[in-house]
Amino acid sequence: MPVPIRAFLAERIIESLDVADAPTGLSPEWKTEIERRCREVDEGTIALIDADEVFKKAYARLS
Repeated sequence: MPVPIRAFLAERIIESLDVADAPTGLSPEWKTEIERRCREVDEGTIALIDADEVFKKAYARLS
């Protein structure tokens, strides 16, 4: 599945967990950051990186 579609689905799944009265354990700053990042994905103003590539680079740094 293409990255933009996976990102869209992930965002929708995360949003479906939002319940106004339920404590999330997230600080207001993190909530703002998450909203900003989701907005950037929706607007296409950032370049998304495939998860396989991210993990490959992370594992290379650990080696």
